[in-house]
Amino acid sequence: MVLVKKIKDRKVNVDFNKEFIRVINEKIRNQDTDFLAKSLKELLPADSADIIENLSPENRSKLIELEGFNIDPEIFVELNESIQTEIFLLLSVESIASLLKKLESDNALKILENLDQSKKETVLNRLPPKDRFLLEEALSYPEDTAARIMQREFTAIPSNWSVGQTIDYLRENKELPDEFLEIFIVDSDFKPIGTVPSSKVLRMARETKMNLIMREMQVLIPVNMDQEEVGHTFENYNLTSAGVVNKNNKLVGMITSDDILTVVKEEAEEDVLRLAGVGDEEITDSILRKTKRRFNWLLLNLFTALLATWVISKFGATIEQMVALAFLMPIVASMGGNAGMQTLAVTVRAIATKELSSENFNKIVSKEFVIGILNGIIFAIIAGIVVQLWFREINLTVIIAVSMILNMIVAGLFGILVPVSLKKFNIDPAIASSVFVTTITDVIGFLSFLGIGSYFYYS
Repeated sequence: MVLVKKIKDRKVNVDFNKEFIRVINEKIRNQDTDFLAKSLKELLPADSADIIENLSPENRSKLIELEGFNIDPEIFVELNESIQTEIFLLLSVESIASLLKKLESDNALKILENLDQSKKETVLNRLPPKDRFLLEEALSYPEDTAARIMQREFTAIPSNWSVGQTIDYLRENKELPDEFLEIFIVDSDFKPIGTVPSSKVLRMARETKMNLIMREMQVLIPVNMDQEEVGHTFENYNLTSAGVVNKNNKLVGMITSDDILTVVKEEAEEDVLRLAGVGDEEITDSILRKTKRRFNWLLLNLFTALLATWVISKFGATIEQMVALAFLMPIVASMGGNAGMQTLAVTVRAIATKELSSENFNKIVSKEFVIGILNGIIFAIIAGIVVQLWFREINLTVIIAVSMILNMIVAGLFGILVPVSLKKFNIDPAIASSVFVTTITDVIGFLSFLGIGSYFYYS
């Protein structure tokens, strides 16, 4: 066990733990259940999950199927969704239900969401009535809302209780969450009116009334609030936790900062993947699944590329007259595409963080227009010098310089206008913006470059 002790305080990764993973694989083959259970337990749950994820699918299956081996619920929660789905196929309904019983409601819900509908219903029927009711109620809310990420275990007390009564209640009640930072103060209708930090309770005299030391409730999260909006709320008010209320304003759950960290991470990853056209793809997904996810995006790109090609075909005679135009076309299109993607990335981030509003929209658009002009002039000069030295043709130099300026301006403007327009139509700007911006800059780039070329050589 020396090796396990050695890595307890380190971040587990494949390079550092090749030897340890080799040992784990060997113990799986030898069916050494005691060693495996003890080794994974001595690591942090996230580190144990990393070890399991880095096993081959065959050995991972053997580990789960070992007699006497039960995967720890805290480890299971840390596994990525594709590995969880893989393990679900190996676990019995009773084993899955047993996992859920040992978890807080928010983590149990995340696991339950990944089950197919028939298995989900079977598992729910194996749970105690109270747990089943809470999870079914949570599933009734739309995905990506506060109700889906909140935990239903929280600490709430009447406003007329004293510190002494509160402490006795916290000690004696076995159904409270294992950890909590704040105690919610509620009125007779179970509506939250304030909070008291748990540390403050320990420092006050027993006879002190809780409503005298509470902080009035300033921020409450509606159950149907989008989880991304919840993240912004936590950031704006520097919250560590917040109460969640139903449509009657009654307290039904609690969201903590660790839940929000997960949401922020997932939203950021989702936006990056969507900009690249790969959706919510996982590195562990199968080849067929990855191929299917990328197909639609690549098909759309094919049609937009055909559009750009069609534009080029309209200037065939011009290209035949001046073959050098064909050499230089990719420069204008590439520079415009990259400039557009820079503006697009900044705009999508500004929309996501709500920094872009109707009040500052005109100012931002004007700024991008000026940036486009400046970058266009700078790169028009650079490209013009290179073309002049290369071809020694002043008309060609003027063509690429003017086209560069036009395309850089268009790239800057549409890099912000496309995602904003998609947002107005309730389309996620991270999903489709890049393909539209690239198409526009390609078409405008080719059109301006070849159009100006035609003017020079046919006028």
